[in-house]
Amino acid sequence: MHTLTRALARLLREQRVASLATLDANGLPQLSLVPFAIDTDALVIHVSALAAHTAALERQPRAALMVHEGAPAQGPVHALHRVALQVQARLPPAHDPSGEHLRTVYLARFPEALPMTSLGDFRFVRLGLIEARQVAGFGAARSLNAEELVQALAQAMRPDGHDAA
Repeated sequence: MHTLTRALARLLREQRVASLATLDANGLPQLSLVPFAIDTDALVIHVSALAAHTAALERQPRAALMVHEGAPAQGPVHALHRVALQVQARLPPAHDPSGEHLRTVYLARFPEALPMTSLGDFRFVRLGLIEARQVAGFGAARSLNAEELVQALAQAMRPDGHDAA
């Protein structure tokens, strides 16, 4: 497996929050911090119906997600590993069977969120992967298509982080 794919899988496994970029009703960009879980071919977030980003995703399901490693307290920050993902949001309606799968995936990563999953104004969102731009340091950048991203997700989901035999 490609070295940058392994690095991307590690980034997605180790980082648990991302910046979600959506467009508000006036077409202005807005950012939200969202915890995310990893599914086989998508990322999963849990959002409140009261949140501006939920309304934005309902209006325009295309969005972007930025995942990056944390900045050190001191030293250079310009080459931090990061990935900017173009995604297509799907907000299943209440009582949709896929919602239970998304709930299971999310709670596997965030078991402490269990009480929030029973609140009526929260719902799960499947963020399908379209493409991405990964920057893993100076001179280590590339574009990825959906198939390449799914490969990274598969590796990220493995507890040991190793390639399948």
